[in-house]
This record gives sequence, structure tokens and C-alpha cells, in this order.
Amino acid sequence: MLQTENIYLFLLILPVVSFLYASVGHGGASGYLALMALFSFAPETMKPTALLLNLFVAGISFYYYYKAGHFNKKLFISFAIASIPLAYLGGTLEVDASIYKKILAILLVFAILKMLNVFGKESNSIKPIKLWQGLITGGIIGFFSGLIGIGGGIILTPIILLLHWGKMKEAAAVSALFIWVNSAAGLIGQLNSGVTIQKESFLLVAIALVGGVLGGYYGSKIINNQRLRYILAFVLIIACGKLFFT
Repeated sequence: MLQTENIYLFLLILPVVSFLYASVGHGGASGYLALMALFSFAPETMKPTALLLNLFVAGISFYYYYKAGHFNKKLFISFAIASIPLAYLGGTLEVDASIYKKILAILLVFAILKMLNVFGKESNSIKPIKLWQGLITGGIIGFFSGLIGIGGGIILTPIILLLHWGKMKEAAAVSALFIWVNSAAGLIGQLNSGVTIQKESFLLVAIALVGGVLGGYYGSKIINNQRLRYILAFVLIIACGKLFFT
């Protein structure tokens, strides 16, 4: 993994990605996968590495949002009941490399829209979520989370805001823990199916944590730097194009 061309540039960008994702309550797997695609990482290392990074960065992000009082336990449970087992199931499945890239590219569109603040508006009128809505939403997102190697927060947060199930920081807190449990379930599913984690992945964890700690702290208290988010959106657009056409 560390023999990848331009690896030092990758290591410089990695904490910036984790900072920006953690600042909005996400683990950053879609961003890590996009970066790994740009730097031509081997496909078999991408999923487990992204989920491992997610566990640490989303965990840190959740800690800060929870400490700031933004966590809605009932909202989280409604999604997690179905997402955890289905994320595990998705993690046990293998996808053809070309199909995997196309699905990932489609999911990156959600990340791009989030970074461009398309889903940035919150409503003062909050609607209580029904159990069946949480089960269906969480189950579908959880399955694709395990299948592709993301935590699913980049999809869940926009849905919470669009359907008025919670406010922005509340959505971020719920998404952070949602990402953590899905990443854990998906990674366990992959390990049980014979996938191994490279030792170098833990170096990436240490680097990503630097950005994750700062992002989680500032995101739970302070408005995010929109200019940096535009830059990340641009990087994701490039990665999205590469995934579609390679």
C-alpha cells in the first residue's frame, strides 16, 4: 500500500478529508475511497481500509457531538435495528470490480452534494420518524454500506434533513454513530469472509485521526470552512469521473 505512486501526497490529503467529514459528523469512507481510487490503490484493500478508518474517525466525531448534547437516541435506534445485520450481510458479499466502481461513483454524488451544502438547510418543524420508515431507510443504507465499504452517513444525513426528522447537528450526531456501527458490522462481515487488513492501514488511521479529532471538535461547536469543503467537492468530482470511466 505504501509503495503506491505519490503516496506522500495521499498522506497529506488524508487528514484534510477526515477533518472535513468529521466536522459534519461523518467518518469519511466515501472520501477515503475516492482518494484511494485517484491514487490507484488495489481494489481489494480499499473496502477494509476505508471501514477501518471510519471506525476511528466516526467514533471521534460522535464523541464530540454527543458531548455537545446533539444525540437523539430514539432516532438512531430506528435506523440501526435493520442497518447493523444488513451491513454485516453486505460485508460478506463480493462485487465485480467494474460494478463496484460504478456503485461507488453514484454514492459519491451524495458526498459531493453534501459538501456543496445542497442538503445544508434545516427545518424548524421536526417530524417524528415512524418505526417502519427507520427500518427501511436504515436497512437499505446499511446493506450498501457493507457492500461498498462506507458507513452510510453521507446518505443518511441528507435524508434526515430532507424529511425533517432532525436538525443539522442532531443529524450529524446520529449519522456519526450510525456510521460506526455499520462500519463495524461491515468490517466483521469482510473479515469473516476471508478479507485481511494490511498493517499499513493502521498508519493511515493515525494520520486520519489528526484531522478527525480537529474536525469533530470544531464541527460540533463552530461553523465549518466552506472554502475547504468546495475543494474537497472538486476532488470528489474528479474521483467520481475516474470511477465511471475506468
